[in-house]
Amino acid sequence: MSFQGASILVTGGSRGIGKAIALRFASLGAARVAIGFMRGDSAAQETAVELRALGADPVLVRGNVASARVAEEVAALGPLDVLIHSAATGVIRPALETLDKHWDWTLSANARALLSLTRAAAPSMPPGSSIIGLSSLGSVRVLENYALVGASKAALEALVRYLAVELAPQGIRVNAVSAGVVETGALDYFPNREAMLEMGRANPVGRIVTPADIAACVTFLCSPE
Repeated sequence: MSFQGASILVTGGSRGIGKAIALRFASLGAARVAIGFMRGDSAAQETAVELRALGADPVLVRGNVASARVAEEVAALGPLDVLIHSAATGVIRPALETLDKHWDWTLSANARALLSLTRAAAPSMPPGSSIIGLSSLGSVRVLENYALVGASKAALEALVRYLAVELAPQGIRVNAVSAGVVETGALDYFPNREAMLEMGRANPVGRIVTPADIAACVTFLCSPE
């Protein structure tokens, strides 16, 4: 599998699953890997150094992934071969303890951002390109304190289906990858972190899924295979 010379964008690419995806594309020959990030300049700079060491030209896109400014920066990147929306956020609390602004923030970053990024990038993406949204188990199963994020990921998956059909005539594939429980820093925001990890181990493999596992799945879906 090779992505020699490819141009890639990974939102949420400075840490966790997004970083693993960005580094895997670089290791497979991508010429340019742009990573979107909201905060944590040092983590983004460290990732840029690692990308450069793998032979890729890193580009840092900082800001709210759902904003018009970020969409303009993405359009200015020129033709992309791969667009990965891995950035995710949300308010982790019971549904009745949330506010409308929590809903707006979570849905905007996790679902609407994929639409705005696709509107910015798809017109110049060549046939054979891929778009992938990272989903989660909460889109189809009820997880404690996960109402807003789960709803946003369900919306993401529905949007992926519509985009897949609309962009198929252009030769652009659109998929979602649902990672289940992955041990990253994001779990630190869950009050029931240990219970989540225990649930993650209850699979046929008997271990927690790793960011590298997800990166391998993503690159496969983006390949001609």
